[in-house]
Amino acid sequence: MKTNMYSIEIANIVKQFLTEDSWNFSFDEEHGIFKFGLRIKGKIHSLKYFISIRTNEIIVYGICPIGVDEEDNKMMMEMAEFLHRVNWGLRNGCFEFDFRDGEIRFRSYIDCDKTLPSIESIKNSIFCTAAMFEKYGAGITSIIFAEGYAQEAIAMCEKKYEEELYSILSEIGDSDLAAMMTRQAEITEEGADGEKLPSEEIPKVHMDLFGEKKTEVE
Repeated sequence: MKTNMYSIEIANIVKQFLTEDSWNFSFDEEHGIFKFGLRIKGKIHSLKYFISIRTNEIIVYGICPIGVDEEDNKMMMEMAEFLHRVNWGLRNGCFEFDFRDGEIRFRSYIDCDKTLPSIESIKNSIFCTAAMFEKYGAGITSIIFAEGYAQEAIAMCEKKYEEELYSILSEIGDSDLAAMMTRQAEITEEGADGEKLPSEEIPKVHMDLFGEKKTEVE
């Protein structure tokens, strides 16, 4: 049987981080894919992760447990516009939207060409994904469940983000701008503290990332 090529050395570094940080994960040795779940704050309560190890790169996918009704053209168009607006200007990673079935995911990437990834870069890729769903999850759910519009949804998310930033500034005072920026960077890049999901509680998703679409992934 043909298998995907991947770097065992890179896989071992990812496995080291997940093990030492007490994550509940599984590893597909044939294809080089880690799978685990994470509880997050906000309207979307949990994510399912796939970390794909390649020969010279790591790709981290965070899969949203809810999707858009692919038969609802208006909802599909509003979500596509919303995610497109969100992606504009993102420094690390992007949201992806599957027009075939309405699935939403966030993808981040670590370049390992002629170098090995640091533990910190792996951690940041995982929590950056969580932070994006925490920041924009309310917009996603407003479109899916409340027939919201893209521009209104993103304005709501950005307003909440600005309010959180103002709250942080109020807490520490105007004189400590450097400390404020450091704290806000931690929130943006890593997200709030997430709870690792036991493997039996990881939500199922209806996607095979590297093959044909399936009803669900076991």
